[in-house]
Amino acid sequence: MDLVEEIAAVRAGRGNPHAMLGEFRRTAVLVPVVDGGLLTGVFGGIRWIYAFTDEPAMARFARAKDAAPGQEWEYEAVLGARLLDAVIPGADGPAGVAVNVADEDGSMLFPPVKGVVPDAAAVDVDVDTDADGGAR
Repeated sequence: MDLVEEIAAVRAGRGNPHAMLGEFRRTAVLVPVVDGGLLTGVFGGIRWIYAFTDEPAMARFARAKDAAPGQEWEYEAVLGARLLDAVIPGADGPAGVAVNVADEDGSMLFPPVKGVVPDAAAVDVDVDTDADGGAR
């Protein structure tokens, strides 16, 4: 299954979240670029990187954000694995990926939690301490 199908299966309660995550990691998603940086939004204390499975999904988001008709958006194609393993750990604070957020029945969040992002970027991993109470 492709990423859109994996997301649909998980949302319907019949998919495998691990398979969906694996497909996301292997898929090149489209990420809008604004002022030299990736387009993000903050919700619930998390910075979400907006990513889309194709240009029509990105266009639906642009319309929802009241972009002018015909306005072109600059974007980059980025592997999901690169977003999770390289971009998110370099973010200033907790970050995750929001896929196809304008698609009510087809969106999916990849939050900054253990198993999705590296442990150093996960919000649900305790800092390991040594016997003296210092961080290791």
